[in-house]
Amino acid sequence: MLNQDTIVALATPSGSGAIGIIRVSGKDALSICNLLFKSKKGLPLLQQKSHTLQLGHIVDGERILDEVLISVFKGNKSYTGEPTVEISCHGSAFIQKEIIQLLMQKGCRAANAGEFTLRAFLNGKMDLSQAEAVADLIASDNAASHQLAMQQMRGGFTNELAVLRKELLDFASLIELELDFAEEDVEFANKEEFQSLVTKIQKVLSRLIDSFAVGNVLKNGIPVAIIGEPNVGKSTLLNALLNEDRAIVSDIAGTTRDTIEDEISIGGIGFRFIDTAGIRETQDQIEGLGIKKTFEKIEQAQVVIQLLNSPDLFDEGQALIQERINNIKLELDKLAAQFPERPFILLANKVDELTEQQQALLKSALPKIQFISAKQKIGIEELQAQLLNFVDTGALRNNDAIVTNSRHYSALLLALEEINKVQEGLNMGLSSDLLAIDIRQALFHFGEITGQVTNDELLGNIFANFCIGK
Repeated sequence: MLNQDTIVALATPSGSGAIGIIRVSGKDALSICNLLFKSKKGLPLLQQKSHTLQLGHIVDGERILDEVLISVFKGNKSYTGEPTVEISCHGSAFIQKEIIQLLMQKGCRAANAGEFTLRAFLNGKMDLSQAEAVADLIASDNAASHQLAMQQMRGGFTNELAVLRKELLDFASLIELELDFAEEDVEFANKEEFQSLVTKIQKVLSRLIDSFAVGNVLKNGIPVAIIGEPNVGKSTLLNALLNEDRAIVSDIAGTTRDTIEDEISIGGIGFRFIDTAGIRETQDQIEGLGIKKTFEKIEQAQVVIQLLNSPDLFDEGQALIQERINNIKLELDKLAAQFPERPFILLANKVDELTEQQQALLKSALPKIQFISAKQKIGIEELQAQLLNFVDTGALRNNDAIVTNSRHYSALLLALEEINKVQEGLNMGLSSDLLAIDIRQALFHFGEITGQVTNDELLGNIFANFCIGK
């Protein structure tokens, strides 16, 4: 699959800026760039040492296109594992386009999405999981997702799997050898040691599979649904959390008819807040669809914020309206029964309009209630702190291996299934030839993660999601 073409692409975002970097990689990278580059020192690019910079001009015949700084990486000592040149030019979109077109006229081909990283993988500069982590690193927008991507780029759990795979492969080789001497009834593989290895692999795979529940939400942002009756201040709360006017705020009930989502980082963790349509009985078909979507978002959320309009819970004599309190309790019990694994935060909005006595009465009636004022931004920091408490960041703090990729998760599940079959075979005293079948399948799924087992379709799907130039 390794294409021998010399490829070129803009490695920095397109558009105007201070500088732009054009990356050229392939066996003819230096010779093609040498045709266009005139060093101020008169040194031909082909004679320049690897990992050095040189100032000069990109020229088209007698026409000077730009003054540039060129980086040279010779042999396999580059990101892609092949000769590479990086041209740092001025950030004019016109200049970048002219240089790239000139390079293509001289023999380069426009790079496909992720082709530089694909070549790095095919040339053995990184395994497949590390290559996938490159895309995650580029997409990271908070401290947690950045840490997870960096951990995976450094090897992450694949280093641990590589050791286990080698040990399993060694035993597989001994078992295969036994098959060659089946008539002599010879045992090469120590069954007790093999049992210990199988148990160890089961524990490691189970731990990694369990880590995906944390890793997936940390990578993609933890979804938090804000629910409640119409006009209780859900959109105002969203705006307060985001510190911007993201959602339309109005005194008219039912203003939000669809979900509004936005993400912020709290304590280095990404949270995706979802402002939902108010839950109530309605004859409005469009609003009804919004309410239906609200329940869909509760299903998808990791945390649910139930928002109440606290002044509405008191009568004109400042006494609690017991019927409303009972209805709230029934509604909370119903939601808890419908979504038993969702942590709920009960918030009373507009605390600035309550007296201390009213707050005490409300607290006694609903012990888990917390007070905020979304408009005045009272209690927002305390809410953010509580949201962080719902996130299990212990593994992240301890720098433990965490699985974030759904492809890796699927392969780990399949590998564990095969290892469990090996364990069942050992318990039943199955012959080596039957054990060998399940061991081979387990090794296959191990290899899928790191890229020892690949096909063009798999690689195409992975690298199609990369940006051009990486």
